[in-house]
Amino acid sequence: MQLTEVSGQIQGALTCVGSDAIIDVFNQIFERSEATVLRGGADEPFYDPDDGGLAVIHFRHDYVRSALHEVSHWCLAGPSRRSIPDYGYWYTPDNRDERRQAAFYQVEVRPQALESVFCDSLGIEFRVSLDNLEITFQDREAHVFNQQVQLMKTKLLEQGLPRRAEQFHRALQALASSQMTEDESVPSLAADLV
Repeated sequence: MQLTEVSGQIQGALTCVGSDAIIDVFNQIFERSEATVLRGGADEPFYDPDDGGLAVIHFRHDYVRSALHEVSHWCLAGPSRRSIPDYGYWYTPDNRDERRQAAFYQVEVRPQALESVFCDSLGIEFRVSLDNLEITFQDREAHVFNQQVQLMKTKLLEQGLPRRAEQFHRALQALASSQMTEDESVPSLAADLV
């Protein structure tokens, strides 16, 4: 068996981590310490700073990438932003004009860079989100945005993640590691290399 085949199979094993496991990990870390919980099932993501005494990060349906993205925003938001619904940000759906799309790119570089770090923790492929069906990855601005996200990811990793992001990142790594040890196919993959 080739090493690339093993790597692909291990990555496949990691990507079976579901949103429920991510919710559990997040809530175990932050429900008490930050009075914040993560919940799936929303039609649209939303941050509610006070839902019965807890802040709630809502993500779309059961989408793992949506959960990781919304947690990224929360990890980067300071105390004043975390006291405002949806951190005080605006959201404009598809068909944004150039000015609004440029504003989207500007506010999304750091969250998407951090989301990429979280995806790496779980072995999930990351692709930037343009969040606009009118734009393709062939567009120059989209290409530049992708480069900016990658550069910011490198910077975050070199300078160190913010405290909450680091806690979550380490917990995701532990989750992925435990997932690998629970998957009986992974040890047999290692035996195939010998």
